[in-house]
Amino acid sequence: MKRTIRKVAVIGSGVMGSRIACHFAGIGVQVLLLDIVPPALNDAEMAKGLTLDSKQVRNRIVNDAMQATLKSKPSAVYTKAVVSHITTGNIDDDLPKIKDADWIIEVVVERLDIKQKIFDQVEKYRKPGTLVTTNTSGIPIHLMSEGRSEDFQQNFCGTHFFNPPRYLRLLEIIPDPKTKPEVIDFLMDYGDRFLGKTTVLCKDTPAFIANRVGVFGFMAVFKAMQQLGLNVDEVDTLTGPVLGRPKSATFRTGDVVGLDTLVHVAKDLPANVTDDEAIEIFKLPPFLEKMVENKWLGDKTGQGFYKKIKDEKGKSDILTLNLETMEYGPKVKTKFATIDAAKPVDDLTQRLKVLYAGTDKAGEFYRLFHHMLFAYVSHRIPEIADELYKIDDGLKAGFGWEIGAFESWDALGVQKVLEQMKADGFEAAPWVAQMLEKGFTTFYKTENGQRKYYDIRTQIYQPIPGMGAFILLEHLDEKVVWKNSACKLYDIGDDVVALRWNTKMNTVGGEVLEGVQKSVAIAEEKYKGLVIANGGANFSAGANVGLIFMFAAEQDFDELDMAVRQFQQTTMRLRYSSIPVIVAPHGLTLGGGCEMCLHADAVQAAAETYIGLVEVGVGLIPGGGGSKEMALRAGDRNIKEDIEVNYLQQLFINIGTAKVSTSAHEAFDNFVFRKGYDHISINPDRRIADAKRNVLMMAERGYTQPVARNDIKVQGRGGMGGLLSGIHGMWRGNYISDYDKLIAEKLAHVMCGGDLTAESLVSEQYLLDLEREAFLSLCGQKKTLERLQSILTTGKPLRN
Repeated sequence: MKRTIRKVAVIGSGVMGSRIACHFAGIGVQVLLLDIVPPALNDAEMAKGLTLDSKQVRNRIVNDAMQATLKSKPSAVYTKAVVSHITTGNIDDDLPKIKDADWIIEVVVERLDIKQKIFDQVEKYRKPGTLVTTNTSGIPIHLMSEGRSEDFQQNFCGTHFFNPPRYLRLLEIIPDPKTKPEVIDFLMDYGDRFLGKTTVLCKDTPAFIANRVGVFGFMAVFKAMQQLGLNVDEVDTLTGPVLGRPKSATFRTGDVVGLDTLVHVAKDLPANVTDDEAIEIFKLPPFLEKMVENKWLGDKTGQGFYKKIKDEKGKSDILTLNLETMEYGPKVKTKFATIDAAKPVDDLTQRLKVLYAGTDKAGEFYRLFHHMLFAYVSHRIPEIADELYKIDDGLKAGFGWEIGAFESWDALGVQKVLEQMKADGFEAAPWVAQMLEKGFTTFYKTENGQRKYYDIRTQIYQPIPGMGAFILLEHLDEKVVWKNSACKLYDIGDDVVALRWNTKMNTVGGEVLEGVQKSVAIAEEKYKGLVIANGGANFSAGANVGLIFMFAAEQDFDELDMAVRQFQQTTMRLRYSSIPVIVAPHGLTLGGGCEMCLHADAVQAAAETYIGLVEVGVGLIPGGGGSKEMALRAGDRNIKEDIEVNYLQQLFINIGTAKVSTSAHEAFDNFVFRKGYDHISINPDRRIADAKRNVLMMAERGYTQPVARNDIKVQGRGGMGGLLSGIHGMWRGNYISDYDKLIAEKLAHVMCGGDLTAESLVSEQYLLDLEREAFLSLCGQKKTLERLQSILTTGKPLRN
């Protein structure tokens, strides 16, 4: 049976239901979102004279939930326009409409009796063969399908999304005993290719995989904290980005997720897994029980481990809960020698070694926590998963860990850590020692570019299923055809090469520019095309600000001029190569990273790409061809609707306000990406393979090197007058500073083609020269130096 998902019905519009609806709408699927009818009128409805029969009242719960979701931050949608794909309704009146759905997802409260009542009604209206799934986070799947028809059971499955579903990529697939294999295969594939998820096939065990281990991780942190006498601020310092975890670390994450959710899982597990060797760790610490009693559940109740207040002057401040006194107080500054030693180490696998080896209390914490974690995950195989990579996938995609538990153990050394665990009284599962005895020293290895894991059933390394669809450059070291200290160029097969660089925040400096130019030259000589993509959290945070600051502070304009020319030459090399070049960005793609995208033949962006020209924030204008490119695009197009809209003005405002698109979809709306040229990979792991496929298509169609442009229409003084008028108005209204006004005037000068008396046709080089001249002149300004220094010292732009 071929399945096509055109319409999805989501039953339950709470935090998860409404966000799941938004995620489906974001990929173009029509969604019917339903919830219950309210039992009574509220005051506003009574004041309007409405009744319980009024549609506005009957749909109040679902509509209020939808509006709350659309206002949430970070945004639950790629663009606001996707809301048009969602139709709301109520279960009493609109449930019959599910007959038109290809997939019905239940997302109601976590109570088996309520879910069963919903499924009673679903069976009345669903058409045979329709997928029915539940978003339960822990109720046994087989209990929900009991007593249902054979067709229902065969097409029924657990699909556990993680909140927020747009950003947390995990989708656990938990089959019912009677689920058809083709349904499981479909959900695994659809979740990956269309929803952009890391799909993990789970056993129907309590809390499945990610929550079972993830919640243990929380409880282990609580135990280590109490044992070592640490406070909330110290623990969040220790368990945040330095450890490869989200900025929200432990306690902030707890506040965001909701302590009731954490407590629910922690309480249920001991009752359902009585043979769990670490069952005592799941016992709630007294402070957690007190917080639940006080209804200090985190963001949903206004306070949890942290509490946001406003002082007498109306300024926001965040207080931290003292877990001994249960009173809130100012955040405590933290200082650990181990953290200071680890922070300069960019490579997380190397940084873990520094943390684990620490001799202060931080080092004690890391050893204690990792020993508890490693022992626990080793004992969960084969209970919750037969394959160890599933546990790592769950932690990375569901909890935002950069590196999984078994990957961490590999990084620290399996044998060495196992010996230390034994010495400290922690016992790993016997299969770990058996693996080492057989000469297998790691849980993972890479052979011929193929990622493999140690399989305890066959006792050999096996390929990780599904990885063939992905191209992960960090696993292709044997395919390197050229490199320098920052860059590596890989042969990714079929006569295509891919460039990747590895610098702090993947910033662009001289060696990266050299790498780009060298890669284009090699591709032109020996290959069909080039893909440019990076690993890590971000594609590129832009040019190396430290280098610019150094040259500007020393007023070394010759070096600055050379650096800007090199950047411009590099982006133009991308534009005018004899082979197709596709850039595949993800995460932050700012400044110079954005400029590379603007000059590629095409872009293959991850959906979560946050892209923009942000140089104004550091007192500059885009100097690597970005200002020129936006002037070129403005000259090539005006938007005409009922009235003519000046496209140049829109692009000028985007640069002048350092606008960053909050998704790849929004980048089309902001004219950074071009319809018909640039594309989106919903699953970021597929973007390099997708880019390679498009490179080959372009090559096979007969790619022709573009001709340098000498026909760019610029508006001269006529266009500049309008822009300068707007700038002056913003300045007079105190919306921008004197220095912002100067930067904007420089930008307007470039984008309008300089001081020309009328519309004119100019070359790209002419605009590049204007751009470089303006960039250099701003580098000589004291206030630019202040802004650059602020970015370097605080990470935040200065408004001066």
